[in-house]
This record gives sequence, structure tokens and C-alpha cells, in this order.
Amino acid sequence: MEGSTGGPELGSVVVGIDGSESAEKAAFWGAAEAVRRDAPLHLIYAADTEGRALYISAQSIERVRQAGRALLDSTAAAVQERHPAVRVTTELGRGAPVPSLHHAAGIRGTVVIGNRGLGGFGSLMLGSVGLKLAAAATTPVVIVREADDEGETGNVLAGIRDEHDLDVARYAAREAGLRRASLRLVHVWNVLQSVGNVVTMLDDVDEIAGQHVQRLTAVSDLIRDEFPDLTVQADAEKSVSPAGVLVQASNHADLLVVGGRRSPGYIGPTLGRVTHSLIHHAHCPVQLIPRHEATHGGDA
Repeated sequence: MEGSTGGPELGSVVVGIDGSESAEKAAFWGAAEAVRRDAPLHLIYAADTEGRALYISAQSIERVRQAGRALLDSTAAAVQERHPAVRVTTELGRGAPVPSLHHAAGIRGTVVIGNRGLGGFGSLMLGSVGLKLAAAATTPVVIVREADDEGETGNVLAGIRDEHDLDVARYAAREAGLRRASLRLVHVWNVLQSVGNVVTMLDDVDEIAGQHVQRLTAVSDLIRDEFPDLTVQADAEKSVSPAGVLVQASNHADLLVVGGRRSPGYIGPTLGRVTHSLIHHAHCPVQLIPRHEATHGGDA
């Protein structure tokens, strides 16, 4: 965004496809994102022929490869028709999906996947490949759901837990700038986790609330300084369900950006309970940013 000096540089966009409707929607979303970034779009079909070579015939492997190439060609043609300006490359990966996508993204690319693959169990379930990819993310991962509303709201939402989420806010600011959208930073705190008992809660709730507001203000002030042309709204909210607040707020956002945990995780090193809930239930695409700093524990 013009006038901004901080924040990460957004790299190429890598989309994993598998022939599902969800993956097709992810490809269209990824193409639009690549156009916004003026970056290439890389479509990859991970055929996992290396893993299958021990138990299926060479003829069967060749049929898998042919089907993969046909899917890549048809998907590339479809996104090119909808987004003529996008630069599309394709890759038929021989390895398993998760390592293939991580390798294709490199250190700066963003991986985009649908919320469920061909083997999905329901509209709220993230496919096993997507879950593994999100849990072990080393670069940004975007999960796109079929139910996501395609209408633009002009808002990007970021969930901010503490000062270690400054990079999350920066990514969100970059995304907002690309969309000429406003940015809303939301910090949700649970008073029941902030105090030891009800008596302490009644005595200290105002002081605790002030501490949480300060954490958010420290991040929002830096973002306003680094992105002076961006409209930034910062809200600290009290709730027993941080995920619930963010899911509700996602009704009015084009993208929800959240940070993944780096401590030993609930599901993986990047996916905690809150982020797990968000990628299943948010009403807009969710961008998961891995945390590389040390954290203070918690359940993000």
C-alpha cells in the first residue's frame, strides 16, 4: 500500500487442487489474491505417485498423472478466463500433498486450500490434508470455505492476542491495503481466565480490562504509524469465547487473519483450539500466520 513502510512482503500464491468444488473455489480466490499482489499463481496437484509406487501398477500411476495434468489444465483455463491478468503456472507433484505445498510456497509464498477435499465428511469439516497443512504451517495458509460469501465488505479482520501478534496485524494491514479496505483489530479476553476466583474478579476486573486494552493499543498504534493511509479500528472485547466473538465479526469481513501458536500444539505446532474453531466456522476466508516468536502459553 502506498505510504506504508512496515510489514511483510507478500509473495506468490500457491493453491492445492484435487478436483473438489472446495478446491475450485480456493483456486478462484487464489487467482484474485495473486492479481491483487501482482504475483504469480501456482496451481499444484499432489499426485503422491512416489508413495503409491509400492502398491499400484505403473499403468495406474500413469492414469493418476494424466488425470492430474487434465485437472491442472482445466483449472488453469478456468481461472485465466475469470482473471485474465493472472500469471498461472502448474505443477504435478510426485510427493504427498502437505510437503508438496510447503515446498512450492518456499519461505514467502501463501498456500491457499479449500476447507474440504473429496473425502470430506461435512460442510463444517476441514479435510485431513487441509488440517495437517494448517497444523504444521511454516508460511501463511488461507482456508477458503464453499459457504464464504463472495460479496465484498471492505473490511479485513485480525485477531490480536498480545504483542507477539504484531506480525499478524502487519499481514492483515497489507491485505487491507491491497483491497483498499479498512482494518479491524480485535482482542478478546476471558475474564474467567484472567482471575483466580470470583472475589478477585470483582476487585480487579477494571485493572485487568485496562491491561488488555493496553496490549491491543500497543499493536494498533504501531500499525497506524507504519500504515498511515489505512483506516484502523481497534476493539478489546470481554467474552468466555474468543472464537465465538471472531466468528461473529467475520460476518462483516472479507478476510480474517489470525496467528498460530508455536508452542507444542493442541493439534499441531500452529493450530490451537481457537484457530481450529475459526477455520471450521468463520464466515470468510481465514489466513493463518505462523508465530515464530516465543509465546507465553495459552490456547490460540
